[in-house]
Amino acid sequence: MPTMRYVIMKDKESLFFVEMPETHAYQLSALNLRLHKEIDKLTADRIPQLPYAVAECDNVELHDDSLAIISGLDYINQLERDFASVKESAYPLIALLTEIRALQAQLEQWYEDEELI
Repeated sequence: MPTMRYVIMKDKESLFFVEMPETHAYQLSALNLRLHKEIDKLTADRIPQLPYAVAECDNVELHDDSLAIISGLDYINQLERDFASVKESAYPLIALLTEIRALQAQLEQWYEDEELI
């Protein structure tokens, strides 16, 4: 069984956990920091709301039904759709989408190798 790690994400109203392969959790945290650094440079009308990665942990046992654990692949697929829908063709959007898609491809390969999808 593969070892998973959890990236704790916080948006305006809630927390949620993104379940990632242990080998890729740091990449999601780093991508989140990079997206936050660059998102203010976008000039499009509709910019995706982006939660903050606030921590990582090895185990999660939820005691609150309002909290959710989301698959890393599901999260990164939604993130890619959100940023791909932004109507802007300039930097930094192209670079950000490239980084999102790189992690997306790595996760797809990881899940395929682990035969979990």
